[in-house]
Amino acid sequence: MNARETTITRAEIVDLRFPTSEEHHGSDAVHVDPDYSAAYVILHTDGAHAGHGLTFTIGRGNEIVCQAIESLSTLVVGRRVADIAGDRRAFWRTLAQDSQFRWLGPEKGVMALALAAIVNAVWDLEARLAGKPLWRLLADMPAEELVAAIDFHGIRDAVDEAACLAMIEANDATRAERIAHVEREGFPAYTTSCGWIGYSDDTVRARCREAIRDGFTHFKMKIGQSIDDDVRRARIIREEIGPDRVLMVDANQRFDVRQAIEWIKPLAPFGIWWFEEPVSPDDVLGHAEIARAIAPIKVATGEQCQNRVMFKQFLASGGMQICQLDSCRVGGVNDNLAIMALARRFGVPVCPHAGGVGLCEFVAHLIMVDYIRFNPTIAGRVCEFVDHLHEHFVDPCVVRNGRYLAPANPGFSGEVQRASLEAFAFPHGPEWVKRQRKGVTR
Repeated sequence: MNARETTITRAEIVDLRFPTSEEHHGSDAVHVDPDYSAAYVILHTDGAHAGHGLTFTIGRGNEIVCQAIESLSTLVVGRRVADIAGDRRAFWRTLAQDSQFRWLGPEKGVMALALAAIVNAVWDLEARLAGKPLWRLLADMPAEELVAAIDFHGIRDAVDEAACLAMIEANDATRAERIAHVEREGFPAYTTSCGWIGYSDDTVRARCREAIRDGFTHFKMKIGQSIDDDVRRARIIREEIGPDRVLMVDANQRFDVRQAIEWIKPLAPFGIWWFEEPVSPDDVLGHAEIARAIAPIKVATGEQCQNRVMFKQFLASGGMQICQLDSCRVGGVNDNLAIMALARRFGVPVCPHAGGVGLCEFVAHLIMVDYIRFNPTIAGRVCEFVDHLHEHFVDPCVVRNGRYLAPANPGFSGEVQRASLEAFAFPHGPEWVKRQRKGVTR
């Protein structure tokens, strides 16, 4: 069978959850007990390959996203990969703008999460059929074809097809140099694993020292429960990392605007590069007001920004000074390509959010694409890394000397090992049955 003739025959969906709350991994001022989870989908085909995709949640409600994926998958099963690849924008719109499903969004909330899982699985399948890692598939793609994958509806007043094509073509003369660079040196990463809010001071110190040994130069800590506690922890981290390494803070939407402006003041002396998600992820004007008030500290946001139209507003307002696109929050790869174009249009560095199940695996591809095709500089740019749960993946991301290495295997790197799918399927996988027998509930 010609690989392009491959047809998607069925969708397998798994409610996958890991008990990370037991050791406070992922804890912050708002999400105090996260169990890192994934609504996971496998698009089986009549050929030798399947497409693997997921979207990230933190436990309760993951089953709702799984149900949304099941409903949305009816628009994918039966399609040929060749037809999808022949008009990627039209395919994406059939999912994102379905006349009935869009009432539940449009392009936001649970349906956007489900859309991301399916779209990521389709791209994984196409990359596998091409025999390339996804980043390389997109790096090699002709500029016109790349632009044709993007839905510009709602953002043409900021960047349209012609402007996007021009920016990509302007970068193409040096594209080969950047491909060689990431294959040789990778892309700078930062770590959040030292800064979870539930960690003891001793654990924070140990994690900082470990990260320094691993070559990290950028560190992020969670804040927002107690200013005295935050100042103490910031002092500890600064003591451990020294004056020359970079520190960022993340409030996970904990504050109101005025409260955020006041909260950052006693932390500023510790040399803060960015203040992440200070207020509601929908508060465009609030982020802009905070950005003006706390300069030169930057405002970073985007991990819970719902779609490319919201990104346009945040970027245009000046409230998003660091663009933290997320591989699973918006509508998958296609939407993230649009966000990369918007970030370049407004001159804002892309520093992706990651950390949850599969997010690091995905952004290892996306950050390469942004650097190679859209924003051709590494200056002032880093990509989040959290060292949890990678052992469950068939092709886990590799971070060495504080840098993401370019993925080498075909696909989007989101495939979870079958043994892990079976063990941590909720609620009947053996890892969860074992906890239920001990009286642990989720």
